[in-house]
Amino acid sequence: MNLKTILAATLLASSSLLAVGCAHQSHERSGGQVFDDAATTTKVRTALLAEKDVKSFDISVKTFEGTVQLSGFVDSQWQIDKAVQVAAAVEGVQHVKNDLVHKTN
Repeated sequence: MNLKTILAATLLASSSLLAVGCAHQSHERSGGQVFDDAATTTKVRTALLAEKDVKSFDISVKTFEGTVQLSGFVDSQWQIDKAVQVAAAVEGVQHVKNDLVHKTN
């Protein structure tokens, strides 16, 4: 192999490793962040279960970096508003993303 081929191969390999390393780094979360989000999800689910007028079994709760996403189908706009209010009041919740849908009969 000539010197140009070796240099080109080395440069290509280096840039590929750099790109993979950067892409991996941007999506990495610590175990503490994952644990905090899981704890927040549990607290929100518990708070929703305690609210007797909200059909909490029909509501999905997911948390990512302090943002809680509520999704699912409920019977009334009142239940949507109450679920968002309950979730927002939970310690650790920074923002509530409301994807709940009022199902019509």
